[in-house]
Amino acid sequence: MSKYLITTFGCHSNEADSEKTAEIMENLGYVRANNTEDLISAKNPVLIFNTCSVRQKAEDRVFGLNNKIQYLKTNNQKLTTILTGCMMHYSEKELKKRLPFFDYFIDIKKIKTLEKILPKIKENNNKMVPEKCSSIKSAPFEVKTKVSALIPISNGCDNFCAYCIVPLARGRETSRTVLDVISDVEKAVADGAKEIWLLGQTVNSYKNGDVKFHDLLRLVNNIPGDFWIRFASPHPKDFSDELIKAMAECEKFARYINLPVQSGNNTVLKRMGRPYTVVHYKKLIKKLRKAMPDIAISTDIIVGFPGENRKQFEDTKKLFEEIKYDMAFISEYSPRPKTAAAKMFKDNVPHKEKERRKNELNEILKKTALESNQKLVGQIVKVLNGRTESNKPIEITNVKHSMSNKFVNVKIIKANIWSLKGKLL
Repeated sequence: MSKYLITTFGCHSNEADSEKTAEIMENLGYVRANNTEDLISAKNPVLIFNTCSVRQKAEDRVFGLNNKIQYLKTNNQKLTTILTGCMMHYSEKELKKRLPFFDYFIDIKKIKTLEKILPKIKENNNKMVPEKCSSIKSAPFEVKTKVSALIPISNGCDNFCAYCIVPLARGRETSRTVLDVISDVEKAVADGAKEIWLLGQTVNSYKNGDVKFHDLLRLVNNIPGDFWIRFASPHPKDFSDELIKAMAECEKFARYINLPVQSGNNTVLKRMGRPYTVVHYKKLIKKLRKAMPDIAISTDIIVGFPGENRKQFEDTKKLFEEIKYDMAFISEYSPRPKTAAAKMFKDNVPHKEKERRKNELNEILKKTALESNQKLVGQIVKVLNGRTESNKPIEITNVKHSMSNKFVNVKIIKANIWSLKGKLL
């Protein structure tokens, strides 16, 4: 049996790309493997790595795969290995030099070329699996999960933040057609999806003709069915009053948003290439909470950006204390080759200082996250597969059978820092 395995690094957008890649493989007649060892005994197996370049550590993990790939190829010489995803910002020559055991390097936007380089495999009934996908950029794709459907609405980015490789890895921003997005959502809901994620590198800058993101959100909300709507990743500069109004008025929009701030200091934001001020960001948070008092808010932060001094970092701490985030994803700055920051600035904040700053923010976050969770004790909330509408993990203590793939009502009985406990009603 010919098998394939896709290893995905990174964010929801990468996962969505992997879903589309999986569909192409299954259209060719391949069967998903359980793990890499499963490929050793398979006939003409294919191993695909869909890579992420947002952080250097993600790339370092891929560059450290040579021994593993060599082992697999030694034990099955018919194994085909493919690299795709955001690491294609490197030249093919450099990738071949550093990853000599990979056979192909394919731009994710050209992943349909798999149909040209891989043989079609006949099923047991000697019939080919019918073709379903004609374009990686815009064609609808079959949703593989019954619960969460990842629906790309745009690809690429035009913002060119100083630290970010995404515009180089994925190219300039392009939006899919409204008809394609709506078709994908309708198919996902018909297939049983209870959670729709609308995805884009800057998802709220979506525009197709006269349709902007807030219009698209309303169109998705009007699709019949019982499901939540979530989206990632928005940019503060494109967060309009019309979008906040649409979020508040769309009953299917799940009350959770990740709104990256990256720093609480205007000077650092300017060096980062983030075209908004701290005051603008705080006004957005105020508007969101006024329109939706029950919304949970998380953010992304980079500590130790080149030139960030102690006083500038203290501004970020003050922002954390003022906003009182439910969750935050805190990263230590690492220089990325080809980015503006790597060319213009010296990475002059010591690693230990970056760790110290990260820990200081985490200590504030622990307090605000716990305070936020404690407010939920005694409330009855809607839960899907271990997460509340506000995207908080929850343990249901009195469940004796599987509650997967459906909404349940749960009473919160205990609040922890990072999670909740509740009883099924």
